[in-house]
Amino acid sequence: MIIDDIYNELIKNQDTGYRDMQITIIPTVNADSIIGVRTPVLRQLAKEFSRRDDISSFLGNLPHRFFEENQLHAFILSTMKDCSECIKLVDEFLPYVDNWATCDQMSPKIFRKNKELLLEYVEKWMKSDLTYVKRFAIGMLMEHFLDEDFKTVYLSKVSKIRSDEYYVNMMTAWYFATALAKQYEAALPFIEKHKLDKWTHNKSIQKAVESYRITPEQKEYLKTLKRKA
Repeated sequence: MIIDDIYNELIKNQDTGYRDMQITIIPTVNADSIIGVRTPVLRQLAKEFSRRDDISSFLGNLPHRFFEENQLHAFILSTMKDCSECIKLVDEFLPYVDNWATCDQMSPKIFRKNKELLLEYVEKWMKSDLTYVKRFAIGMLMEHFLDEDFKTVYLSKVSKIRSDEYYVNMMTAWYFATALAKQYEAALPFIEKHKLDKWTHNKSIQKAVESYRITPEQKEYLKTLKRKA
């Protein structure tokens, strides 16, 4: 069975030192579920297993037992060529995503070719109560809709998100910092008018100031907009 074959490959490629490091940086995942397989190895395994006729058995076997199985799942989806099938499988997988790494490293290239369909799902995912579904939605807006397909309304939608979840608020801050780098004139009023909660507001400024894409003059002005306790 493909599930057994995948497990055997993961164990064969285990790096215990790497596992110990991952346990510290992915705190939302049970340590016992982390095998310790480096990302380049997982990406290569994803390419190999995606060619198997029985790959659907693995993709449908949710929830997975191990963090690396979730990573492998995300990387396999990221290589798919059929946008409709890919987005359907992403939608099915997202509720089982339980950490920032799997969420952020799942980035199907095919989404670039059908942004209209992607946007429909982004609207749905943003309304989810699940941390990593919402985080993924914001990430997709950041990745695909801050350049030629940008609209100010997307900034407005993200600015209205209120969450107690660190991983949602951090992605929101990352989104606005990137927006300040790419669409400064459109994004700046959301900072000036305090459209974000205080923590996300200040974190957005911090991350923008750390960016090489923001001019020194812009950085100095943004620093004056930090909200005090």
